[in-house]
Amino acid sequence: MSLHVFLYGAGVSSTLDSPPVPTLDASARTAPRRRTRFLALPEARWALLATAAFLSALPLHFADAPGWTYGPLYAIAYLAGGWEPALEGLRALRGKTLDVDLLMIVAALGAAAIGQVLDGALLIVIFATSGALEALATARTADSVRGLLDLAPATATRVTADGEESVPVNRLSVGDELLIRPGERIGADGRVLDGTSEVDQATITGEPLPVLKTPGDEVFAGTLNGTGALRVRVERDPADSVIARIVILVEEASRTKAPTQLFIEKIEQRYAVGVVAATLTVFAVPLAFGADLTGALLRAMTFMIVASPCAVVLATMPPLLSAIATAGRHGVLVKSALAMERLGEIDTAALDKTGTLTEGAPEVTAVCPATGSGLDEDALLALAAAAEHPSEHPLARAIVVAARARDLRLAPARDFTAKPGHGVTATVDDRFVTVGRPDSGLDADTDAEADTDAEADTDAGTDTGTGTGTRMDRDTDVEGGTVVRVERDGALVGTLVLADRPRADAAETAAGLTALTGTSPVLLTGDNPRAAAQVATATGITDVRASLLPEDKVTAVRELQRAGRKVLFVGDGVNDAPALAAAHAGVAMGRAGSDLALETADAVVVRDELVAIPAVVRLSRAARRLVVQNLLVAGTFITVLVLWDLLGHLPLPLGVAGHEGSTVLVGLNGLRLLRESAWRRPDGGRPRAL
Repeated sequence: MSLHVFLYGAGVSSTLDSPPVPTLDASARTAPRRRTRFLALPEARWALLATAAFLSALPLHFADAPGWTYGPLYAIAYLAGGWEPALEGLRALRGKTLDVDLLMIVAALGAAAIGQVLDGALLIVIFATSGALEALATARTADSVRGLLDLAPATATRVTADGEESVPVNRLSVGDELLIRPGERIGADGRVLDGTSEVDQATITGEPLPVLKTPGDEVFAGTLNGTGALRVRVERDPADSVIARIVILVEEASRTKAPTQLFIEKIEQRYAVGVVAATLTVFAVPLAFGADLTGALLRAMTFMIVASPCAVVLATMPPLLSAIATAGRHGVLVKSALAMERLGEIDTAALDKTGTLTEGAPEVTAVCPATGSGLDEDALLALAAAAEHPSEHPLARAIVVAARARDLRLAPARDFTAKPGHGVTATVDDRFVTVGRPDSGLDADTDAEADTDAEADTDAGTDTGTGTGTRMDRDTDVEGGTVVRVERDGALVGTLVLADRPRADAAETAAGLTALTGTSPVLLTGDNPRAAAQVATATGITDVRASLLPEDKVTAVRELQRAGRKVLFVGDGVNDAPALAAAHAGVAMGRAGSDLALETADAVVVRDELVAIPAVVRLSRAARRLVVQNLLVAGTFITVLVLWDLLGHLPLPLGVAGHEGSTVLVGLNGLRLLRESAWRRPDGGRPRAL
């Protein structure tokens, strides 16, 4: 184990094997994604055995029981927790390097050699536990990357001159023509040649609603086709698809080490060599001047104990772990002490939109009956919901949910028909009802007067703040909302407006992050510019970057970091995972977050309470201040004890007392963050406890 893990917890610094192009079989796609369990790791089992043996020996030792009752338990702790770091230390030594693994094992054995078995066992247990946490973090990161591959289908239907054939996706070539049936995942990045359908591509772009795809539109591997059939020409090799590049980006970011890690690794050799050299000197010099062997050995072992970094370990871990525990009580799961430290270092925040600043699902925001329709809001909503009830489209579900929220009765619908990208038709109470886009073309008999009424209604909606005044694009996004036209027997009877609303605490969160960092957050989203601008206006964000693919988000994060900023990225989707990994610190939204985002992020907001993000950043900064205080205390004790041992005569019991006393002192100081008062929101209040 390297010193940066020893000091800062379970940070992931090892690399992952390069993943292959997705070729999963059907069972792998349908089975739940496997997660490495803690006790499945050998490091975890050895650490647990060492800890159990140590805790069993401790009460016997303090009760002055005979040595034979607790001695074997200490021996088990030494062997279980120490054999692997000892082996790693010897391998490093064989490679002509000296690391802290070997130093700590020597210190533990030296302590045991002079009768301080408890001190040595404590060092072993701390070391083994840190190694187990590092192994778990590394395994979970590898799990998350493998889980991403589950999004891609194993096979695709290729159209040939002789008909159709099913082929593995890794055998597809640029120029191949694919048939994508309703409900299938798209096998490769390409462009639509024929057909119309709506494709759910939230995993790639983060867009909350399925996107209408017609000939000429681009589609991405791993995205889910809707109810229409598409013919797609492959335009990228499967190994170079967007989803494959996400895997590569996460892997590359996992290799990247924080500056703190690099600094600690740089001083590791000097520290280890220095302590070993000093211990040998403390032993050899008095011996050369005639000191007795036992006295020289006792002085050297005392030096090894008081110079050991146990106090330094507890100087950093209790504040960070206490902060992790406090954050966890308030719905924020921070994955490691290193992650907690990073959160306090950020000076710029970048936020995803859909599912992060917004709720991530459409809802009805306005019901506008047409003049002369004879319908009020409830009647119009009930009519639309009755027609949409058989549909599985997200907009249809939102309309039905809105009707049920008002306790409206939904009449049964007959002759239901859905046209992908346009809307639905049905017979409700013996009346022909159409619910769809204003440009749907579902009813060719709709006359110009009805179109004029629709324009008037949407204008009226704008006057009342509904945001329906201007048709923006083919998908009828209107100031971030989507207009749905309701017709009965060919006549317009009203419009509905649906939108993905900003979260209630989005503006407060943006203000809190601005106050902490001194700069306004940056909005990074795959959604369209108008929808992004609406959310930015509602939350007070001025820097907006829209229509971004996952790699574009990573580029934006890295541009900020090249400018000297330490970026906090907050997101929820698979498309956010590379940016979460590339940022100095990443936070994922827990309720709707994808598995990959949850695994890649440094922290997860369990209840999706956005305002908890600035609160945990503030908590992290408090923890870092305590770390500095504790390091000063620990450094002072070590310096005084070492100088006392070198320049005078430090009795071994006093050395152990000073060493352990400093450890207890800094540990108690770090536990201050367990108090409820340590958690503060930007408004001075405290979120609900879990």
